[in-house]
Amino acid sequence: MNDNTEDNRISELAGKVLALARDSIVVRYRFFDKSLAAIKLIEKGSTGIYSGGAGTLEYDPVRLLADYKKDPGFAVRLLLHVIFHNIFMHYSRKDIANAEYWDIATDIAVENAVISLESGYQRLSDTQVQTVLAKLSKWVPRMTAEALYREFMVGGISSDSAKEYSRLFRMDIHHKEQKTDKEEITISSEDWDRIARRVAAELRSFSKDIKGGDTILLNINEGTRKSYDYDEIIKRFAVMSEEIKVNPDEFDYVYYMYGLERYGNLPLIEPLEYTDEKKIKEFVIAVDTSASVRGKTVESFLEKTYDLLAGSLSFSESMNVHVIQCDSAVTSDIKITGRSELSDIAKNLQVKGFGATDFRPVFEYVRQMTDRREFTGLKGMIYFTDGYGIYPESPPPYDVMFVFDHHDDMRPPVPAWAMTVIVDYGSRSGYPAM
Repeated sequence: MNDNTEDNRISELAGKVLALARDSIVVRYRFFDKSLAAIKLIEKGSTGIYSGGAGTLEYDPVRLLADYKKDPGFAVRLLLHVIFHNIFMHYSRKDIANAEYWDIATDIAVENAVISLESGYQRLSDTQVQTVLAKLSKWVPRMTAEALYREFMVGGISSDSAKEYSRLFRMDIHHKEQKTDKEEITISSEDWDRIARRVAAELRSFSKDIKGGDTILLNINEGTRKSYDYDEIIKRFAVMSEEIKVNPDEFDYVYYMYGLERYGNLPLIEPLEYTDEKKIKEFVIAVDTSASVRGKTVESFLEKTYDLLAGSLSFSESMNVHVIQCDSAVTSDIKITGRSELSDIAKNLQVKGFGATDFRPVFEYVRQMTDRREFTGLKGMIYFTDGYGIYPESPPPYDVMFVFDHHDDMRPPVPAWAMTVIVDYGSRSGYPAM
């Protein structure tokens, strides 16, 4: 009986600590009210750990009270940590190739955002945290989980560094999926997207008055960027054409079977042997192989080129597709005339170039091909690049999409006549973010 009374008392006190922390956050940062309301606090007995997930925080009341006794601001820091994971959309990513690197990157991004608030809820380890953040910022200026993850995927993380990052930045164990009873109302990723955009909208209204507001906005913008399938994007380059195959939309199966039954092997209506579909017949895929695009970035571009060629259903059976590599001049041009060639050619693409960067030679090369009637109905070009090059001054007579491997504020602006797509490095899903 006494044990139950003590447990109830501990549970009650832990609940009050969290309630006080929530009130403290709302009073100071009212734009987090919806975020806090969406997070379900779940008491998990004597686990000794904190677990965060999509809209949830599981806690051990005994540990919470012990941490609160050592540091009265701990509960606020814990809630801010979970809030930022959710509004930065860290739990909704489906295309992560290395979960360990992603968890480390998200924790670093979150703690950087918390510290940027200068809320007065500092931890004893924050001096060490700020030292590490200062070092990281020299090679990852945009301290978002996505940017950090890309850097980790390229350069890797030593075992000692991973342990140090975990010690300094981790506050909870991450759960990718929210586990709740079917009868409970769950907060979906779409709901969190709306909550995050609301926080961003309020921050933009008075971000100058909020220390760290720009850091929060940067992470929200990165996390809420929409994703689209390559096929959906490149369909705009397709034209209507006849494909040699049965057209199921104009074939009456009933009359066909009736003829077979009534007259033997004589169908009354034969299926049409062609169908009109929007397919890509003429297309250019340009790959930047200049010196500024190197190592994993080039490999990533070639992987995306392979995904695009071998996986897309938008290309016609017979086609005129050119895969062009270019630095300051065209270094390679591979012509593809049929779907049967796609896989072999895409797998055997070899990198050539590594000179300076200039986009204009590709456009001039394509213009000359058009003048020679090698292209008669070219609809578009997709150009994989880091964006550090010289763009043509005038738009070509076809649509152009520049594809970058990451967001970069220092990158020269893309001409208004071209589309821009940003692909997250490390993802092999074939889904770019716009």
